[in-house]
Amino acid sequence: MQQHFVTFYSPGTFVAETTQKQIDSWDTDTAVEMAREIKERYGATPYGFRFSTRTRGADDLDSRVTETSPTYYLGGKIETLADVEARNDPDERILRSNMRNNGYDRIVVNDNSWRCVQPLQSDDVVLDFTR
Repeated sequence: MQQHFVTFYSPGTFVAETTQKQIDSWDTDTAVEMAREIKERYGATPYGFRFSTRTRGADDLDSRVTETSPTYYLGGKIETLADVEARNDPDERILRSNMRNNGYDRIVVNDNSWRCVQPLQSDDVVLDFTR
C-alpha cells in the first residue's frame, strides 16, 4: 500500500508550522493551489512544500516514508553568500555567520507571508508564485 502526501511549511515562532495533506500524486500545480488555502497561527501562509510517499507492506504495523522530494519554495529571491557579504548589513551579522559556519552557499528569502530565510539546497526549486 502506498499513499502520497504534501507537507506545507509556514513561518513559525521558532520552527516552521506544518500542515500535511494527502495528494493523489507529486503534482506541483495541485500543491500550489492547495497552499493557497492554508492558514497557520497569526495568519502565516506557506513559504514552501515537500512531497513524501509513505508505504506499508502486508506485514508492517505502520507505514514508513519511502520517498521525499526536494523543497519547493512558493516564490522568493535567491541570494548567495557573496550577495549577503557584499551588503555587509549589520542586521545580517548572524545570517552571514550561519551561512559560513554551515556551508550554505545560497539562501532563499521569501516574503509571501512573514519573512522567511532558508538555506537553498542544490535540488530545491523556487517556483514563480504570487499570492
